[in-house]
Amino acid sequence: MKQEELQAIASQLKHPSGEKGIEMANMMNETNINMTHHSIQNLNISSSNKILELGHGNAGHVEFLLEQAKDLKYYGLEMSDLMFQEARQINRNFVSQKQAFFSLYDGNLIPFQDSFFDKIFTVNTLYFWQKPEELLSEIYRVLKPNGTFCLTFAEESFMKTLPFTQFEFELYSTEKAQNLIERTSFKIVYKETLTEKVKSKTGELVNRDYTTIVLEK
Repeated sequence: MKQEELQAIASQLKHPSGEKGIEMANMMNETNINMTHHSIQNLNISSSNKILELGHGNAGHVEFLLEQAKDLKYYGLEMSDLMFQEARQINRNFVSQKQAFFSLYDGNLIPFQDSFFDKIFTVNTLYFWQKPEELLSEIYRVLKPNGTFCLTFAEESFMKTLPFTQFEFELYSTEKAQNLIERTSFKIVYKETLTEKVKSKTGELVNRDYTTIVLEK
């Protein structure tokens, strides 16, 4: 692939837009679904929890999340206007029942009051954080005391094999992510790295290593 094509893929992964953005969102939902379910399960969701997700894409997984316990409220924040619209459309029933709420944000400031959420999670967004330490502090701020934050990302060793990650991506190993977290007030309660088979852009199955770090306020 040419440099421009690789750059276009990186740009769509960071900020999906246009028709290609919808295709990319569907593909991301499919390839990330195991990582997303794994993150949700690691939150240990209880009844009446308020849950925030950063960078939800088309949010095709919200139904799975809302099945985890009774009386849950899901809040999704997204930088892409297209993903905000897609997520609202796909989850229109939950939106009308006031179980799911979607908003746009700038990727830096979280537009909620202090100690608002019981649980927060994000999958495959870490690479695009503009100010990682500041965003972690914002996540800490809006989380209730003893609240859980689950950070899931594909390992640098795998991501380096993808030609488009040379553009717009900041890659993380577990160690690099831990070093970042240690500069904040969060405490790490659990971490694990798993390997799964995913379909590559060219259609063959490849092994992807991904890490989930569970943090507590």
